[in-house]
Amino acid sequence: MSSPSVQLLSSWASNVSPSPTLAVDAKAKAMAAAGEDVAGFGAGEPDFDTPEFIKEAAIAALRAGRTKYAPTPGIEELRKALAEKYRAEYGLAVEPAQVIVSPGGKFSCYLAILAVCSPGDEVIVPAPYWVSYPEMVKLAGGVPKFLFAGDDTGFKITPDQLEGAITPKTRLLVLNSPSNPTGAIYSRGEMERLVEVALRHGIKIMSDEIYEHLVYDGGEHVCPAAFGKEAAEAIITVSGFSKTYSMTGWRLGTTVAPKAIAKAIVDLQSQTSSNATTFAQYGALAALREKEQAQAALATMMEAFDRRRRYLQAGLEAIPGMRCLLPGGAFYVFPNISAFGLDSSTFAARVLEQEKVALVPGVAFGADDYVRLSYATSDAVIEKGLQRLTRFCGGLDR
Repeated sequence: MSSPSVQLLSSWASNVSPSPTLAVDAKAKAMAAAGEDVAGFGAGEPDFDTPEFIKEAAIAALRAGRTKYAPTPGIEELRKALAEKYRAEYGLAVEPAQVIVSPGGKFSCYLAILAVCSPGDEVIVPAPYWVSYPEMVKLAGGVPKFLFAGDDTGFKITPDQLEGAITPKTRLLVLNSPSNPTGAIYSRGEMERLVEVALRHGIKIMSDEIYEHLVYDGGEHVCPAAFGKEAAEAIITVSGFSKTYSMTGWRLGTTVAPKAIAKAIVDLQSQTSSNATTFAQYGALAALREKEQAQAALATMMEAFDRRRRYLQAGLEAIPGMRCLLPGGAFYVFPNISAFGLDSSTFAARVLEQEKVALVPGVAFGADDYVRLSYATSDAVIEKGLQRLTRFCGGLDR
């Protein structure tokens, strides 16, 4: 007698896609470990070490026995310091009760979506998007709805686009400025107009500001929750320590939200991760308190990123058939490869096989005419990668 068939995996596990950026980085590292000379542009991870004063603060916390459970929303000193940061930098009136520290910015985003979206709710996600947004929406039972903006519009959606995408099921708008993967930054006026549309329709906004301090050419990062009381009551602001302080492995994300939403996020976190790593939070506290050391470390990193940004963009733009905008923030370029007649997955696979250049296909970001390269890597890798890309593209039909 045959046994009844049993579904091995849940619908959530069956429908979620693994992170393509992490997959590319893992493959490049495996090839390098096997002795191959790979020029890796995959991971969104600064190639700088965490500043010493931050590491020393975490070491001191370990030695002081800060190894037990922390309060679910984060240690009180860090939440107070974050509230003060938002007041000082953006004029946003925030109480510590509105601040949550989570194990990574990715988890902060997911909890924000989970706190406000129910099954069947629509979430508007501008494309190109960070690869995890659609998967998070699906894991919350929501429906991602994409709005595309290409390099001809600076990778930025318009208020008219947003207006046309809203339906009675729309619950949330995701905004990411500076953007991963494009480096695009919304100006204050552009952001104000998008927020106005969302507020008029009663839609919440998740503003992912993880790259808030990685802005070039005197540009301004805008925190939309600071636009006024109505905006503050509708916007969930997510950020973290990984990009600004080169603390990717520390897994520390932050959320600032209206009190009711903040409480819901805390409740969700209490039943999932409990709290972010206790001693790591003391390193983050040092990053906020020791402002002079933090600014010096950031300035060193930004000088290198700015140099690499210009060099890589100019080199890509010089390749016949390739078009590449100069990004205003973050540490990515997102060149248009449509002239070569290959989809982004084929382009990425062939350049990795033939030239040992690891980059991420744009289809992972909802933009199949593009590929993403991170310049959070060494000058030597960028120079070598550009030589190889130029040779590879020169051999393609156009």
